[in-house]
Amino acid sequence: MKISVIQLPVFMGNRQHNLQQMENMLAKAVTSKPDVVVLPELWNTGFYPKPIKKFADLDGDGIKKTMSSLAAKYMVNIVAGSVPVNRNGDVYNTSYIFNRSGELTAAYDKVHLFSPAGENRDFTAGNKITVFTLDGVKCGMAICYDVRFPEYIRKIALEGINVLFLPAAWPIERVMHWDTLTRARAIENQLFVVAANGISDPDEGDFHLGGHSAIIDPWGEILAQGSSDNLAGEIIEAKLRLGIQAQIRATIDVFQDRKKELY
Repeated sequence: MKISVIQLPVFMGNRQHNLQQMENMLAKAVTSKPDVVVLPELWNTGFYPKPIKKFADLDGDGIKKTMSSLAAKYMVNIVAGSVPVNRNGDVYNTSYIFNRSGELTAAYDKVHLFSPAGENRDFTAGNKITVFTLDGVKCGMAICYDVRFPEYIRKIALEGINVLFLPAAWPIERVMHWDTLTRARAIENQLFVVAANGISDPDEGDFHLGGHSAIIDPWGEILAQGSSDNLAGEIIEAKLRLGIQAQIRATIDVFQDRKKELY
């Protein structure tokens, strides 16, 4: 499975600009014929303009139509990062996943909302994990702050996934945490982690997205990584050798050796 991660340059509150940038970079990404293209968290708005409800897509209809059309046009699976979605008056931080035919395969509402930034006051939290299949490969979803909860990522891993997709809007100030946590989740769960962060100009507001998107294998090896200073954005790519997951788990079988009676 070949993965392309679009490390999008995100402009706060400028949905039209962000959408155009995404479409331009997606058109470039598909020239290398990836199986899956991945976008960052809140790529269309930034993290995040207020009041967020003003920027939220009603029932996700607009974004679903756009991303479905693009997935079908390029015949590529798209993990469409996340966007703010207004459902019945509540705003969710929602990820949509589309297959090569443009069909909506799955959706995920971010479970752990980043309370230090007040996300828990402006968004409604999701309450379930999301597992889906792309091209026969079992995948799971988490968003940004979710990665700080290893018990939650382990719960997803126990569903037997091969790949965890992790869109984020992670700040440059804590990019070391991002690098460490994404590798740790890959190593301890012996799965591939595809972590897609945005990038932003430090002169464009107080929240500076730190880049460092990464594609990580089950040994914790970084197969591809974005920079933290390319404000034009970039595309990182890697091919996942899915067969190594079984080899690694046969070598160090942490799932068999778990003490389920204790934790």
